[in-house]
Amino acid sequence: MKQKKTLAALAAGISLLAGGAQAQQQSSSVTIYGSLDQYLNYMTSSSGARVKALEDGALLRSRLGFRGVEDLGGGLSAKFQLEMGIGADNGTAADSTRSFDRQAWVGLAGTSWGDVRLGRQNGPIFARGGYIDHNARTLGSIINVFGTPSRYDNDVSWISPRVAGFQFEGHVSLPEAPSGNHAIVYQAAFDYVAANYRAGYMTLHGRPPSNAVVDKDVVYDNVYFNYLYGKGTVYLAWVRSNNNTSNATSNNAGTILGNVGGFNAGTNADLRNFYSIVQLSADYRVTDQFKVGALWGRIRDQSGRDRGADGGSIAAYYDLSKRTMLHAMVETLRNDANGGWRPAGSAGLKTTFTNPADINGRTINGFHVGILHKF
Repeated sequence: MKQKKTLAALAAGISLLAGGAQAQQQSSSVTIYGSLDQYLNYMTSSSGARVKALEDGALLRSRLGFRGVEDLGGGLSAKFQLEMGIGADNGTAADSTRSFDRQAWVGLAGTSWGDVRLGRQNGPIFARGGYIDHNARTLGSIINVFGTPSRYDNDVSWISPRVAGFQFEGHVSLPEAPSGNHAIVYQAAFDYVAANYRAGYMTLHGRPPSNAVVDKDVVYDNVYFNYLYGKGTVYLAWVRSNNNTSNATSNNAGTILGNVGGFNAGTNADLRNFYSIVQLSADYRVTDQFKVGALWGRIRDQSGRDRGADGGSIAAYYDLSKRTMLHAMVETLRNDANGGWRPAGSAGLKTTFTNPADINGRTINGFHVGILHKF
């Protein structure tokens, strides 16, 4: 009898341990996710040149990612995210020099004080693209044509809880350089959301190194306002930035501070030249599955070199399911006399105009149709 009681107690103990282990497993989770975005792209230049290509990343760069969260108790949790870009049209990595080029960070989150994250991560200017225009600032967006600061290495960030509609986000990306080199990238964002509108301000400053030849920050300031009217949203956005320079391809094909890494070397005289961008966009949901959108924007060269552009797009989106969407768009981009801008998607175009005579001062028209699947 005593032996039976001992065995029963042992079985009960094992059962309790197993239940505790199961509860512990349920308090943490890892999610595998991703997207595949392929589209047929056709563009013409007023020079007579044409581009026909299968491209990756009209709206979402094709990607594979892992994210996880562990409940540590008391309102505290640990988080991580690893994400890599892929070229679904050819199966290659988006960046052959990195395993996880898009994101690689770990952090802690508290219900009362927000998230603290360490590592390579999306900045607020990139992450809040859905507040900029109807296609989340991708193909067909004039602001995207200029270029969007996306993510930087060695990034320390804090994202506050939302209080009375307000939320703050701040980032400091530290340089991998000896002490005394202060080429740090700072980012900050303020966002306010109410019942039928949203407004916000985002900024980036890329400091040059100490004793730089051109001692000026790379600056990117972005203000946005959204009005939600029931069947869709109206988007108004403004950008001011000096993060553009010429290269062998065109008058506006380069950046001073890379959009996905790097630092401001403080050697480029174009740090003194600013551009302003104004963009108006709206979408309308025709049915639960079908949405249309339109956009117009203007890049103005404030330095007087006539390197601006204007243009717009009309798009349609049809949801086959919660995960799969068909999309189509027509767009136009009209360069000023010395403007050298080219259309761009969520991912850069692999096949595009590379002859300056087909870009500078030219009008570029495009049409694309594609499919986006998220998992």
